[in-house]
Amino acid sequence: MTFGSRKSYQIKEGIVYLQFEQGQGQLQMLTDEIVNVFAPSESGDHRSKAIEGDKSQHIYFEAKECIDHLELRTKKLIIRVYDDFKIDFYDRNEHLLCQDYRGQRQFGVQVSEKFIEFLKAEGHEVPESTDHDHKIQVVKTIQGDEAFYGLGDKTGVLNKRHYSYEMWNTDNPNAHTDAFKALYKSIPFFITLRKDCVYGIFFDNTYKSYFDMGKEREDYYYFGADAGNLDYYFIAGDDMRQVVAGYSYLTGTTPLPQLFTLGYHQSRWGYETAAEIRAVADKYRRLRIPIDTIHFDIDYMDGYRVFTWNEKNFGKPGEVIADLGRQGIKVVTIIDPGVKLDEGYSIYDEGIQNGYFARTPEGEVYVNAVWPGDAVYPDFGSPAVRQWWADNQKYLVDLGVRGVWNDMNEPASFRGELPQDVVFTDEDRSAPHAAMHNVYGHLMSRATYEGMKRHDGRRPFVITRACYSGSQKYTTAWTGDNQSLWDHLRMAIPQMCNMGLSGLVFIGTDVGGFGADVTPELLCRWVQVGCFSPLFRNHSSKGSTRQEPWLFGQETLDINRKYIELRYRLLPYLYDLFHETEQNGMPVIRPLVLHYEQDETVREINDEFLFGERMLVAPVVEQGMRKKLLYLPEGRWYDYDTGECVQGGQYIVKDAPLEVCPIFVRAGSIIPNYEPMQYVGEHPLDTLILDVYPGEGSYVHYQDNGEDFAYQKGEYNLYEITLKDDTLDIEMLHTGYAAVYQKFIICYKGHRQEFAFRGDRLRVWL
Repeated sequence: MTFGSRKSYQIKEGIVYLQFEQGQGQLQMLTDEIVNVFAPSESGDHRSKAIEGDKSQHIYFEAKECIDHLELRTKKLIIRVYDDFKIDFYDRNEHLLCQDYRGQRQFGVQVSEKFIEFLKAEGHEVPESTDHDHKIQVVKTIQGDEAFYGLGDKTGVLNKRHYSYEMWNTDNPNAHTDAFKALYKSIPFFITLRKDCVYGIFFDNTYKSYFDMGKEREDYYYFGADAGNLDYYFIAGDDMRQVVAGYSYLTGTTPLPQLFTLGYHQSRWGYETAAEIRAVADKYRRLRIPIDTIHFDIDYMDGYRVFTWNEKNFGKPGEVIADLGRQGIKVVTIIDPGVKLDEGYSIYDEGIQNGYFARTPEGEVYVNAVWPGDAVYPDFGSPAVRQWWADNQKYLVDLGVRGVWNDMNEPASFRGELPQDVVFTDEDRSAPHAAMHNVYGHLMSRATYEGMKRHDGRRPFVITRACYSGSQKYTTAWTGDNQSLWDHLRMAIPQMCNMGLSGLVFIGTDVGGFGADVTPELLCRWVQVGCFSPLFRNHSSKGSTRQEPWLFGQETLDINRKYIELRYRLLPYLYDLFHETEQNGMPVIRPLVLHYEQDETVREINDEFLFGERMLVAPVVEQGMRKKLLYLPEGRWYDYDTGECVQGGQYIVKDAPLEVCPIFVRAGSIIPNYEPMQYVGEHPLDTLILDVYPGEGSYVHYQDNGEDFAYQKGEYNLYEITLKDDTLDIEMLHTGYAAVYQKFIICYKGHRQEFAFRGDRLRVWL
């Protein structure tokens, strides 16, 4: 976009409207630290799918004309606007944070058409060139020491400096490598960290977009899109956590999930009969491996028709679900968006009758193919279609289903990608597939969430493969079709950390890998990562080795059981982390840089993470490794297995035989645990175990019924636990849930003490 010289400005209802020679621009100070930069190209309004409601706090700001720029000041920021809509951001001390690049992009080495033909002839995939300016494009100056984080579901390492990516939800079945530009999700948000400042940028554009983080040239980075508006949010903060909180303020936080969803999940494509599923459930119970959920893949449906039941192989509708329920096992069923083209099939007939499916530019219902064969695609951009899809969730709820797994919703298709001119709806107007593609999975998840909430009443459990910024309000996600490869285990850590920084807190990878064949060692090391992943699901594909833990010998079985049992012990700590993220957007899995950003060592650490703020996990991710070189940040840390105290700010070598995942706990931490259980709901949760580590610290523990929305009406308890001078104080901050703990068990320096709790306060001399 070209703007030319700035001619004038006016302020109306808190928005600064700028007139240039060749266009218009807008700036809106939403808060003292968040600024929206907008220029209408396609439409005059935002039409955001990520941001819901008015986020403007209607703050006071100053505007002043200067010699060559307009200066705007909030309590936290100085924004200087120049000709051609160039914008520089400073803090209130006039320290430069972010500056628009004043030069032109300098494209890379040009490749001849003849050479490209040679590459194609040899079978090489030739990616589309980005050596051109995009219709919408912002180029920012690199000051020199930038590290970039976020960008959602991307392959590769934690720091995205010197890499380039695309936002275009993509179902690519090949083994994901660092070279992948795009995966299943589009989260156009990143955090820029320098030695002396940090900020975030959210580019709210749903068309195919591009992010080059200094790969093209060392002196700039850029983001752009094929179409749409120039619409981005600059988010300042004193540290990375404030930037994450600012992005979460805009796009929403992950709501508190049902407690059972944080347990262990078993899945496979596919369990082809009810008998097979019953056998898996019975084996878990017989071997006393805790499990809460089994996932049903596409085989449970009648001919892969959504919202139907395969009675031939799965018996009477819902019967196997009820049987599993009596064992404490809940069921999650897959649902794809593709509706089988089949006259007489009620879902298809209703959609045709009401005009609920996407159409060609000529007005015909668009047909492609997925699992059921010829299929049509619900137009989730239409409120009426979302309402219809939401109501169809009642079929699953009535069967006893406790969660819905939305797959193939990029949308995927078997006869090539949907053409960009296929016609969808954007709320109240038509829109091309090019504009709606990246939000298709987001809108499907929103409809599913609203339907489950309406017809079940409990907190909905929705899983999605494809999504957009803001999807965290409606769904958890997983990283899609990974492979049983050590590279994919290594990649899982930075991948989940960056997704967490990007708002997608409730995430996980398929433990063991979805495709290819897992080895016993790889499964053991992966379950050690899965133990601390927000979504803990073992999943594998047809044609690959089955991954139930008893299939690999006693050692593998014992190691899997050990870390699944650990997951259940840590459920109250994990639940507390989800309570925190609902408040401020903080992720569960956190890169070390989130809490130690002044420590340059942690900027590039890809094989460790923080589980909350208090626990550090350093999994072994190399085949054959039995020792782990790991870095501990500043402070004192306690080895979770041995209790040894280690001084931080240094690398150490930790013995890590196959049955050990290195875990460290920060001094002064209090980690709540539950007593052993085979599933959530097996017995009343009336006892809380507190692992207390020497030092000083405090901790707030949250408790509710773990299931419905009563907590939003005050039905919850808050316990403040304070450690000082070898004294532990427990005090109720809020009492709204009747099931107050009856007993506390305190574990400190190898000693275990039990105390009755009278529901008010308790002081313990350790």
